[in-house]
Amino acid sequence: MLFKTNKEHEELRKAIREFAEAEIKPVAFQMDQENKFPDEIVKKIGENGWMGIPYSTKYGGAGKDVISYAIAVEELSRVDGGVGVILSAHTSLGAYPIEAFGTEAQKEKYLKPLASGEAIGAFGLTEPDAGSDASGTQTTAVLEGDYYILNGGKIFITNAPKASTYVVFAVTTPGIGTKGISALIVEKGYEGFTFSDPYDKMGIRSSSTAELTFNNVKVPKENLLGQEGQGFRIAMQTLDGGRIGIAAQALGIAQGAYEAALKYAKERIQFGKPIAQQQVISFKLADMATKLRAARFLIYSAAEMKQNHENYGMESAMAKQYASDVALEIVNDALQIHGGNGFIKGIDVERFYRDAKITTIYEGTNEIQRVVIASHLIGKAPKKKGKAQAVKKDGPITGVRKRHMIKADTAKDAVKELVEHLKKDGYDFSVGIPIDTPIADAERVVSVGKGIGSEEFMKEAEKLAHAAGAALGSSRPVAENMKLLPLERYVGMSGQKFKGNLYIALGISGASQHLKGIKDASTIVAINRNPGAPIFKNADYGIVGDIHEIMPLLAEALGTGEKKPAPPMKKVRRSKPRKLAPNYGVYVCPGCGYEYDPNYGDPEGEIDAGTTFEKLPDDWVCPECLEEKQNFVQADFPADRK
Repeated sequence: MLFKTNKEHEELRKAIREFAEAEIKPVAFQMDQENKFPDEIVKKIGENGWMGIPYSTKYGGAGKDVISYAIAVEELSRVDGGVGVILSAHTSLGAYPIEAFGTEAQKEKYLKPLASGEAIGAFGLTEPDAGSDASGTQTTAVLEGDYYILNGGKIFITNAPKASTYVVFAVTTPGIGTKGISALIVEKGYEGFTFSDPYDKMGIRSSSTAELTFNNVKVPKENLLGQEGQGFRIAMQTLDGGRIGIAAQALGIAQGAYEAALKYAKERIQFGKPIAQQQVISFKLADMATKLRAARFLIYSAAEMKQNHENYGMESAMAKQYASDVALEIVNDALQIHGGNGFIKGIDVERFYRDAKITTIYEGTNEIQRVVIASHLIGKAPKKKGKAQAVKKDGPITGVRKRHMIKADTAKDAVKELVEHLKKDGYDFSVGIPIDTPIADAERVVSVGKGIGSEEFMKEAEKLAHAAGAALGSSRPVAENMKLLPLERYVGMSGQKFKGNLYIALGISGASQHLKGIKDASTIVAINRNPGAPIFKNADYGIVGDIHEIMPLLAEALGTGEKKPAPPMKKVRRSKPRKLAPNYGVYVCPGCGYEYDPNYGDPEGEIDAGTTFEKLPDDWVCPECLEEKQNFVQADFPADRK
């Protein structure tokens, strides 16, 4: 079969390539260096009619086919992968679910501005515990009257916070797994819907990626996409098409790298002739061109199958997996051909090298693509009937915490109660450490977030750090964007890890990146104006209030005088919340201390969740040490056990 694009496809390619060369290429290096979203460029892409290429003209789209859309992403990515994924995420993820599952009213209200380029769309599926396994979704939406009340958060969301329309997935019926997930259209600007600062990424830096936080967000019930319980199916079907876009992005990045390498190889003279004529280089170029052609055929074939409404899930997974895998190989060879020059910032292949990696990760990692492909080939493993177990969800990112919210009539009373709790926990505020102590070595840290507002309030934060006998730290945005502290003082997964005793978070909302940096703290105190901030679910003590009012009160309560040098740090045992007696008998293994919990059963022993100890088979044994059931003893369960 001779597969060839038609004249219309190639005219579109020519138009977008000319646009990319003229508008994007001159500023690509600057956008990469500054982590800058190309607002004006995206606006022009919309004005050219390319933001809704595969959608009907009835809804403001261009009315073209899916191959045309793949070509558009490919050609933008050939110059800058970040711009390519802006279009891909907008078209495949932000607009497609509305086009495929939306009501006529939803299409009129949301699809039209998306397809016409007046608005940008995004897709909110990924969570800290729901990545490759989307069934782990913990964001909830509870129907109350005419609104769903949305609570939770999403991470790694492309086009956030620039997008105005988000398709968000949340649990509407808990306890029934993926069948309880629904999709909602959420508008930027809804009260309680907030964003983190965009991530500082390795590649595709011209695109914006951020976290979404939902704090009692009221979403009109008419914004339900499809029906309740259809969310997981909507997400999976959307991702099938989204993989075509990411495959096209990978192809474009690889094409740009190949062309740069070919040009360089023809110009670079070594041993008296262009290196392109050295066999070792010419063979690299031949392999690169072959991989590009194979990837392009896979992508266009999957796009054609989607256009013709055929089952294309396996083919789109193949296209995404292969195109992104070979993109890494191609950009690596392209940089190698450039030699040392390719390792310098400002050279296109250096940027292509960094941009390519993400294509093997998002829209389903390539490991997941192979799972998808294999499941189409050999079928899914049959499910065991009657053996469904409850899945034990992970707790807060920082582990089990007291989550004691202090409620008092005044800020002064709240501060007084907090200090009493801390002193009862064993903290001595007559001793202290220098505020510039390295975070990793500090016993205590007072850390400021964006809630600090501006530099004028940093003096109060320093006074509080001294009063608490603590070092001064911050969230990443305070150090990186606001530049109120040096970079080595920000705390988080990508920054400094705090493993000391007391961590006081001032105006820090609690992005997952930050929380992972403080999960080993013995005690976490959160002070924030927003009662729905994630930090409170990850803290031992919390006060809802204005940090500018609370900082001086807390400093005064802790003591602003001179501090004695603190003794060498001794790790304080984390205080766990008080447990209440369960409503079932507690049976303990005498051999290893294992407690049988009927809420989770024994999945390895094929014991369903909900099975009480008394109903366990007589031949059941301890899953930890194989002690027989008959030897288990019923234990007392004092209510104050810790």
